[in-house]
Amino acid sequence: MFDIEDYNYDLRQDLIAQVPASIRGRSRLLFVDRQVSGFFDRHFYDLPGLLKAGDLLVVNNTRVVPARIFGRKDSGGQVELLVLEHHESGAESDIRWCLVKSSKRPRKGGRLFFENDVYGIVEDSGEDGLTKISFHGTQSIDGLLEEKGVMPLPPYIKRDDDTFASLDRERYQTVFSKDRGAVAAPTAGLHFTDESIERLREAGISLAELTLHVGHGTFRPVRCRDIREHRLGEEAYIIGPEAAEAVNSARRDKRRVIAVGTTVVRALESAVDADGRIVQGSGRTGLLITPGFKFRVVDGMVTNFHLPKSSLLFLVSAFGGYELIKRAYRYAVEKEYRFYSYGDAMLVL
Repeated sequence: MFDIEDYNYDLRQDLIAQVPASIRGRSRLLFVDRQVSGFFDRHFYDLPGLLKAGDLLVVNNTRVVPARIFGRKDSGGQVELLVLEHHESGAESDIRWCLVKSSKRPRKGGRLFFENDVYGIVEDSGEDGLTKISFHGTQSIDGLLEEKGVMPLPPYIKRDDDTFASLDRERYQTVFSKDRGAVAAPTAGLHFTDESIERLREAGISLAELTLHVGHGTFRPVRCRDIREHRLGEEAYIIGPEAAEAVNSARRDKRRVIAVGTTVVRALESAVDADGRIVQGSGRTGLLITPGFKFRVVDGMVTNFHLPKSSLLFLVSAFGGYELIKRAYRYAVEKEYRFYSYGDAMLVL
């Protein structure tokens, strides 16, 4: 179960969700029950009835930055940028690592021109196509992104024009989103609504929030045969005192901790100390979870269906059990669940 081919599966193109469910919270939900090694068809609005009073749901409140912008090189050719680093600056110049898409990679010292008289200068090149760019102009790069940027949807979601631009700005953001910094959504959280949160609380299920800014490294292709040799890019996380106490209290009381998304799993399992307590504060994690990993905090998880051969699928397989998750994915394909970021969800308990 450590060979990359063990995580391959066939998926029809029409099962890759191109738009979110017509109404947020109305997605299907595949309940994967580890106790009976079975799975059951539900809808996301059934979640309160599948959990029990005392459970703690932990969500990721990161906010996705509309980090994709379009411009031109000084040669006249078109260029597309995905700005990967996000922090408020206000300075006349600001240096960020970016992913650049153009017919030819811009040369060092080359200039890139964008709207609102913002321009960039190529400062350096890194691994995996990364390019360091300093931005200049009367408007900050953060201001330009918020005003003119496009949501950084995954490449399997096709957009030929701006028909869905306003929809994506709303629906590729969770109702928990607060702290800007992600270049991809924590997609398990996309299914929640204010109404469903209220129903969960009425059922005696509490919520806690942490922040993990999803970076492009999470979705970096796995190029090694043995999945244990894969390396994730580090991502910044913050676990505040309230969230840490909520998790530690649940564990003391032997109540279940349910992670909403793989990002929450990785943050919690990275922040646990030798005594099994969550340590509040900020940090960075490159934790790769594969089968055999000993989970010390998480008792259940809500997650979407992930790409074949992806580190996210390794994690879900490690938690749910390789054979059970493999069967569940096969079943989901047969029953025509919607896959990936805008797709349906799984609950694994």
